[in-house]
Amino acid sequence: MGKIIFNGKIVDRSEVSIDIEDRGYQFGDGVYEVIRVYNGKLFTKIEHVNRLYESAEKVAITIPYEKAELVQTLEELVAINNLVTGIIYLQLTRGNFPRQHGFPSSDVPPTYVAYTREMPIPQASLDKGVRGLLIEDIRWLRCDIKSLNLLGNILAKQKAAEAGCYEAIQHRGEEITEGSSSNVFIVKGNCLMTHPATNLILNGITRRVILKICKENDITYKEEVFTVNDLMNANEVFVSSTTSEVMPVVQVNDKIIASGTPGPITRKLQQFFKQEIENLG
Repeated sequence: MGKIIFNGKIVDRSEVSIDIEDRGYQFGDGVYEVIRVYNGKLFTKIEHVNRLYESAEKVAITIPYEKAELVQTLEELVAINNLVTGIIYLQLTRGNFPRQHGFPSSDVPPTYVAYTREMPIPQASLDKGVRGLLIEDIRWLRCDIKSLNLLGNILAKQKAAEAGCYEAIQHRGEEITEGSSSNVFIVKGNCLMTHPATNLILNGITRRVILKICKENDITYKEEVFTVNDLMNANEVFVSSTTSEVMPVVQVNDKIIASGTPGPITRKLQQFFKQEIENLG
């Protein structure tokens, strides 16, 4: 995986250095995406690239590449690095400029970096389910932007890891928002529920695929706020993300969810999601 993209060109990783006054390094002033690669193909690449541009627009970073050009270079990078199953990480910062809190002048170009990494499908966890830990959501109020400012997420994820849990499930008061790096779903009765796509969550690409699957297969769902009590007493709980796919949560804190095994709707969604991957060809 020795080749990366740096400012639009594919180069050897050893040739690249980032300036100490890059605003991504000093302020977390930038945006990013993670794209899954299955069998050498980029999954939901257009949706990820569109969201990158949306996030950049929300923080007033102008991306100096056409979307089609960016996608083509990403596909070339996957091929050059012979990546079969893994991810592409890509980020843009506001560029290099002497440190000040205000934006640099408009002629300062952004810094764009992308690289590949092998990452297997977490099949054992998908089969058995994982544990979650409830944590108060202390993050800022623009969680809809996929920004580099992830300290709140990192602190939550670390607490979960220290408790032997896969994910931190965050809440503002009694309202469940999302995981530290995932969206959260519950099943109440026969209805799937997830937080609406407001400023309090990131509208995950896998989240969108799941809702599309529900529409196409007559699975009842609501984008509606639910509470900590709803989650703890749900028939099923799962989280979703680019790397976690449809990940069953079978225990939250000390509470076993339902039977303690992945539920039927979760299993059905896993199968439909697998078909989406197979449709890549």
